[in-house]
Amino acid sequence: MTIGVPTEVKDDENRVAMTPDGVREARANGVDVLVQSGAGEGSRIADGEYLAAGASLAADAAEVWGAADLVCKVKEPQPEEFAHLRRDLTLFTYLHLAAYPEVAAALLDAGTTGVAYETVQTDDGALPLLAPMSEVAGRMAVQVGAHFLERPCGGRGVLMGGVPGVRPARVVVLGAGNVGWNAAWLAAGLEAEVHLFDKNLDRLRFVDQIHRGRITTLASNRGAVERAVAEADLVIGAVLVAGGRAPTLVTREMVQTMRPGAVIVDIAIDQGGCVETSRETTHHDPVYEEYGVVHYAVGNMPGAVPQTSTYALTNATLPFVVDLAVMGDAGASADRALRAGFNTVDGHVTNEAVAEALGRPFKPPAEVLVRSERLRR
Repeated sequence: MTIGVPTEVKDDENRVAMTPDGVREARANGVDVLVQSGAGEGSRIADGEYLAAGASLAADAAEVWGAADLVCKVKEPQPEEFAHLRRDLTLFTYLHLAAYPEVAAALLDAGTTGVAYETVQTDDGALPLLAPMSEVAGRMAVQVGAHFLERPCGGRGVLMGGVPGVRPARVVVLGAGNVGWNAAWLAAGLEAEVHLFDKNLDRLRFVDQIHRGRITTLASNRGAVERAVAEADLVIGAVLVAGGRAPTLVTREMVQTMRPGAVIVDIAIDQGGCVETSRETTHHDPVYEEYGVVHYAVGNMPGAVPQTSTYALTNATLPFVVDLAVMGDAGASADRALRAGFNTVDGHVTNEAVAEALGRPFKPPAEVLVRSERLRR
């Protein structure tokens, strides 16, 4: 088995899917690792560190994809990478197929086994490979929002924490999962006025017990969200449906009621976005204005802080990478959490939520994994 680690090619993506420690772990389990030269530079990891850990270096992406049985990436394959997909290949990365149906089509046409970080799910509903990047994105959302609230950046000119005698920024966070909780926590730490919405009252109770009133928790419904958005300086969209498209919680009409210079940070954009007026942006061109409201909708927010993000991500993914490499797809899928990560196998959609979002038929992964492995042999 050979693990391939290509350089990420998505705009402004500086993370890498494996660190030198990951290489050492793979080598200790008898697995070869082939890393594209320069793949770690964006995260300040030199080629020499990979070599010292036991990896081999490849001159280009084609060599990595061609030699690998298992390719580990950070972001979904880009159009220029589609030609590398093939039936006897497993791809382990963030896929977000509900938001990128063209990626789904490429994986299905090639027959590639696509295992998505974001749908690996434990029996208690936790998403262990999404959680670290959710934490990063949630915390970044507050930094980003504070920056773009500044008048020279097009914002209302509001300081997040205010000053004595002046009201602080009013921050509305939609969703109390890992993303939303981290965003609300950081905003409260800056002494903003924070309103956190969720449909799950038990989750709101948990936040309330931790923060003891510093964050206002509110049950989510259309009327409550409508009123809060109209009064907000910063709205952070942090809703998630595992494997599916994010629901639209903020309509175009709601955006029109917001004050000029208010800011929206739609973290859910890589799942299609939860704000009707959102469209994906990049780190080089992160914002646009609609109805006088500044919109920030970068699809790979954690890519801006790759040293933190790479290590946070690979700490979580490494055990699953080793299982896939050592046991193969069928063997590793005995782990119920990892089995939920299988999105495409042998031309079939094998995650029910993804199939529903794409409008394609669903096949349980167990039905196609064994056949897929036989074909590889």
